Amino acid sequence: MFDQLEIIENRYEMLNELLSDPEVVSDSDKLREYSKEQSDLQKTVEAFREYKQHKETIEESRMMMQETDDKEMLEMLKEEISDSEKKIPELEDRLKLLLIPKDPNDDKNVIIEIRGAAGGDEAQIFAGNLFRMYSRYAEENNWKIEVVEANASDHGGYKEISFMIQGDAAFSKLKFENGAHRVQRVPETESGGRIHTSTATVAVLPEVEDVEIDIRNEDLKIDTYRSSGAGGQHVNTTDSAVRITHLPTGTVVTSQDEKSQIKNRERAMKVLKARVYDMMQREAEAEYAEKRKSAVGTGDRSERIRTYNYPQNRVTDHRIGLTIQKLDQIIEGKLDEIIEALTIEEQTSKLEELNNASL
Repeated sequence: MFDQLEIIENRYEMLNELLSDPEVVSDSDKLREYSKEQSDLQKTVEAFREYKQHKETIEESRMMMQETDDKEMLEMLKEEISDSEKKIPELEDRLKLLLIPKDPNDDKNVIIEIRGAAGGDEAQIFAGNLFRMYSRYAEENNWKIEVVEANASDHGGYKEISFMIQGDAAFSKLKFENGAHRVQRVPETESGGRIHTSTATVAVLPEVEDVEIDIRNEDLKIDTYRSSGAGGQHVNTTDSAVRITHLPTGTVVTSQDEKSQIKNRERAMKVLKARVYDMMQREAEAEYAEKRKSAVGTGDRSERIRTYNYPQNRVTDHRIGLTIQKLDQIIEGKLDEIIEALTIEEQTSKLEELNNASL
């Protein structure tokens, strides 16, 4: 581990030099690439340097203890050694976590697709509740939301809705939402007082860069048509809505939220790329997906991951056995407590895998 940390620290120093190089400064692509790499390494390097400082403090203090008979000095040195020895195990654990390979998608924007599943109208209303929950969470993080496609239901909520969230490390926080969400409550459409159980599915896809996937124009069928629903006069006069079909996979994406056909096409293409890339990854990396599923359950959208029980104001995440009596806050976008617990579980699982591999 420490050999690896030395290599990281040397690379960090090299990046410092490169970022001062006039040739790099004048090249915006290299400057951005090196700056991001340096930023990614910074926490690890800072923790490693703190670790080394405490090791040096212990060594120097022990040497000084051999050279003095002064009682006050000896007590002070013993205290310094004790403080450093307490901090070293904590820093070692932190460094192990920092060395865990990072999910390459963590820094990306996300595309979220929510669909009402079992439960008819109530499931669609719940899909609307989930969309609002993620919208509030995005607002809390100062992230930007763009609706790509929305199919509203007659009783409120959505049959399905797709939207993009753009923000710092959005995927790293929201990737755990992938799966089936279950709600238990008295439906708004139910005149009696019986509690019903309904579900909605959530798919979380990382936004895909052009370099990661090649979508050929000849593999696309693009249709334009007039938007339906709210939107003003353009709805009836302009073919602004876009439907894109990827012929090899049969993937279909529509977008009609924008008045501009160009903007609708851009949004639809982003979702199409994400869906096709996700499909390719799942087919080519079945083994990886299975490991991911077994760790925190982010790999299978049919898996029931969470239950929202309204009568008891309770949310339970079944993957980690976490129960929180704060449904009223969570449904308003206060997701940090759940997401932090899932992140810790993922890190712990990866750390166990690394430790087992080193045995």
